[in-house]
Amino acid sequence: MAVTTRLTWNEEKSLQKLLGNVSLRLLYKSSVHGHTSFSLLDRCQLQGSTITILYFYNKIIGVFIPGHYPAPGKEFTEPIPSFCFSFQRNKATEMAIAVLEAEVKIASGQLTFCSFDQEMFCIDSSKTKLSIHPLLSSELGVHISSDLTYLENEVFRVEGIKDDTTYMLKVTRASKQRNQLLAELRAFKPKVDLISEICILLLGPVGSGKSSFINSVKSVFQGRLTRQAIVGSDDTSITEQYRIYSVKDGKDDKYLPFMLCDSMGLHEEEGVGLCVDDIPHILKGCVPDRYEFSPHKSITPDHPMFIASPSLKDKIHCVAYVLDINSISSITSKEVAKFKEVQKEVLSCGTALVVLLTKIDKCSEILQDNFLNVNNSMTSQSQIIEVSKMLDIPIYNIFMVENYSSELELDPLKDTLILFVLRQMLRIVDDILEDLPLETGRKAGRKSNARDKKWT
Repeated sequence: MAVTTRLTWNEEKSLQKLLGNVSLRLLYKSSVHGHTSFSLLDRCQLQGSTITILYFYNKIIGVFIPGHYPAPGKEFTEPIPSFCFSFQRNKATEMAIAVLEAEVKIASGQLTFCSFDQEMFCIDSSKTKLSIHPLLSSELGVHISSDLTYLENEVFRVEGIKDDTTYMLKVTRASKQRNQLLAELRAFKPKVDLISEICILLLGPVGSGKSSFINSVKSVFQGRLTRQAIVGSDDTSITEQYRIYSVKDGKDDKYLPFMLCDSMGLHEEEGVGLCVDDIPHILKGCVPDRYEFSPHKSITPDHPMFIASPSLKDKIHCVAYVLDINSISSITSKEVAKFKEVQKEVLSCGTALVVLLTKIDKCSEILQDNFLNVNNSMTSQSQIIEVSKMLDIPIYNIFMVENYSSELELDPLKDTLILFVLRQMLRIVDDILEDLPLETGRKAGRKSNARDKKWT
């Protein structure tokens, strides 16, 4: 009879994604193979990188070990870049992660992780006990006053993992930062109470990655890849309608307080792509969702879909120029002139303006070891300086991002960059909204309240 894991399908997929979309092969199950260190080592030694999982009534705690299990009586004399994790059963997307650079050894039947001569994490197979250092337990969200008794111990071989330990450090730190960013964005509320949702408009040439960015943001919050916005790659814009996309959180199926707006691609020639005369109306909130663009004629106030009296919360609060980082050097003077024409309208409306540089080759090279300084690592890129000079946009408002395109699974590194860029845009918008004249906010509030009552 085949030995099967206690992990649910979703829990196993979450762990696979955490490790870089690897495969997990079950080597040892304590209830089948025995609660002894001998039986564990007999099945797990010389198997390469492993992940050890302990099951409790409502929680799972685990540890990743790169390389082979240590032999009894021996230890890794140099700290290895392992990590611990924990999550509530059936809530693997809310995983807590703690990077653990420690010496690993097996002595007296116990698998022990030590850091600076302190025992941080210890599994006693014969007694089915787990002990965790208070600092580590706090980081994992496990509040204990004594050793924990686990129900089951499973060990998996991790197949398809990269040998680069630096990459693994980046993945685990990215996963930790990703979870922190997700929590921050889920709790986000605009500083101006009268605005319930921040509207972000994406503008850029055809094929630059506008629709892909929308799909990428929605995918991260859904916890799976989704492609709601249609993506094109040829010289003709696939997006012909003005679309306003809400972002639903897969955690609780609630809509988040920001929306992403898609439009036709900009083109250097007149009569091709988005009509520049449409942009002021879009910025002011006069263009509704699913309005059909015409490259030759902009929307007018007598159009049946024209919104004559938009409120502050209907307008665009942030414009993001989306540019392919590999095509910066080929941007023509006509395209630059059109961007600057749009820029004047954006600034006259008091709207935030940022640039997203897409299609970077390897986001793992952009993300430095210290994820708290990810912004500094980005702004050191030469392409950002080039774009800043070309468009007269401050360096701190230019970001690199790698969208999802042909992937089948989410990647913690890409997620981290996508969420970081989104958070920075929302912070920039908040700064601008906070600077609004008080009277403007009051007027917007009266209009918004009146409109809300109309629909109730």
